Amino acid sequence: MRKMPREVPGFSLPAELRADIQHAGYYPALVADVVAATLAGDSVEAHLVHQETTFDQDTVRRHITVLVITAHKLVIVHADDHDDHDDRSVATATSESVPLRAVRGVMLAHVVANPDSYVPGTLGRELTLTLGWGAVSRLDVVPASCGDPACDADHGFEGTLAADDISLRISADADGDAALDRAMHFAGRLSATIGR
Repeated sequence: MRKMPREVPGFSLPAELRADIQHAGYYPALVADVVAATLAGDSVEAHLVHQETTFDQDTVRRHITVLVITAHKLVIVHADDHDDHDDRSVATATSESVPLRAVRGVMLAHVVANPDSYVPGTLGRELTLTLGWGAVSRLDVVPASCGDPACDADHGFEGTLAADDISLRISADADGDAALDRAMHFAGRLSATIGR
């Protein structure tokens, strides 16, 4: 029989973070332990837990992302279902610690239905939170043109470089108003932290 460790890492997390991980429902004990191990004893200043379900042909896949701000770092934990050839259930949990000084940007894209009747202060029912710290960059390249429809010269290529290391879509209709509020609060805290 396997001995249990004296201290279970996930129990050291603040109660609100543990409750949010538990509420997401994706292997909460595993996710809490990975978050606690990645924090390595640092105090939690703010957090965001986002659970998402996607459909891949005939397969339903669950994902969870936990973002935590400490005094000096941004902790990212992502866990999801992993294909296994033996038809066993397998989860993969990945963690990353990013120094706050390395976070390059916090972007919020608000989706507002019926903007002609927008109510000030509501900011819509959906947003996408994108964080960049330079680990992943995407280059979108397209043929360049001069704007002359009759021109058939080769103008080379032009492109845009985007750093979007993580992007989360939060919808009040799917996740609830509280989830949208938590995402806004987290983005505000992170923006204030990296702006120092």
